[in-house]
Parts: sequence; structure tokens; C-alpha cells
Amino acid sequence: MLHNCRFAALKAFEILDSVVVPIDRASVDTDAILPKQFLTSILRTGYGPYLFDEWRYLDHGQPGMDCALRRLNGDFALNWPSCKGAEILLARENFGCGSSREHAVWALAEFGIRALIAPSFAEIFYNNCLRNGLLPVVLEDYEIDALFHAVQARSGLSLRIDLAAQTIATPYGEVYAFEIDAVRKNCLQRNLDEIELTLRHGDDIRSYEVHRKRDEPWIFQ
Repeated sequence: MLHNCRFAALKAFEILDSVVVPIDRASVDTDAILPKQFLTSILRTGYGPYLFDEWRYLDHGQPGMDCALRRLNGDFALNWPSCKGAEILLARENFGCGSSREHAVWALAEFGIRALIAPSFAEIFYNNCLRNGLLPVVLEDYEIDALFHAVQARSGLSLRIDLAAQTIATPYGEVYAFEIDAVRKNCLQRNLDEIELTLRHGDDIRSYEVHRKRDEPWIFQ
């Protein structure tokens, strides 16, 4: 069973209703998310089939392999039938640690993950998620514990993430609030990366340059 790779471009993030896939391990590093042998390109696509490659499959993966012919590890959550189509990943502390490879985030996005929930993320990984349209949500340890217990109690548990309200809701009525930087939130809601956000102020930038050239002409000599 292969997950449908859906990453083509950033999508505006509003409300996400999705099944949760639980990764009940602390300090999952970027080499586990996408092993180093797959870092063969600077393109943002082509990595989804190899997400968590060493954990998802029973054989050793190499670039160009037909993953449809490989043996799956049935004990790993991404291969559980109840997690098919999951767009929310639930994790433990320090998720995305290790090297700063952005490819790990590209693999998650192409696989179809839109949001990650954990008590903490490695800082570079956290920022890479936001730059690529993924929402990393930080909750308290006891809230993460409660969500893991809920997933264990109900196969195929779904959550609703409301970015505008900054809340996560369970089917049982629990609601968890989370914080996010206002600029980052705006970019996710409006489907903007940092360059697009800057270009929206093009008139102001050009006006500033005109005035600066007039007031400080020696800089431009």
C-alpha cells in the first residue's frame, strides 16, 4: 500500500479535519524522516514514497526503487489501514532534530501531511515546516499524552485543527489551544511564502529605494 503523494504546491490552511498518524518516539531526527541516500536533488518533489523509509519498509531503500514492490512493516503507524490518508502527524518532543535538511519537510508534504503536533520541534525544522505550508503545533506534554491515549483508544481517530481559532478539537469535545506567530499564521492562511509576502510590499520597497537614492546618493556611486 502506497500513500497517494499529494504535494504539488502550497495550499491555504484554514480548517483541517483528518485522521491522525501517531509516531510515539522522542527525538525523531531528519535522517529518520528522510534517509540521507535520497538527498539526490534540490527539487521539492520525489521524496514522498521514501518518507520514514527505514521504518516503513523491511528492506533497505535506494533512490529509484519501485516502492509498490517493497515489503511493508505492518507495525509502523504509517502502514496501518486506520491511518490511511492521514494529514496530521502526532509526535513526541524534539521532533525534526539532527541535520537541517529541508528535504525532510518536502517528504512529509508530498506524502500528504499538513500539520504536525508535538511538545517541541527542532528550531530549523519548525521554520522549514512553516516555509513549506505545513503547520507545526506545539502543545504541553500532558496534552500530547492525552491525544496519544485518545488515538490508542479509538482506531482512526480524527482531529479538527482550526488555524483561525488556533485550536485542536477531538471528537470527544476536548479543545486544545495553541500559539503561532501572527505573520506565520497569515502566510499559512493566505498561501504565501516569505518571498511572496515581501513582493506584496513592492510599491513601498520601490518608494523607499527612490527616497534613499535621493537622500544618500553616495551609496549608489
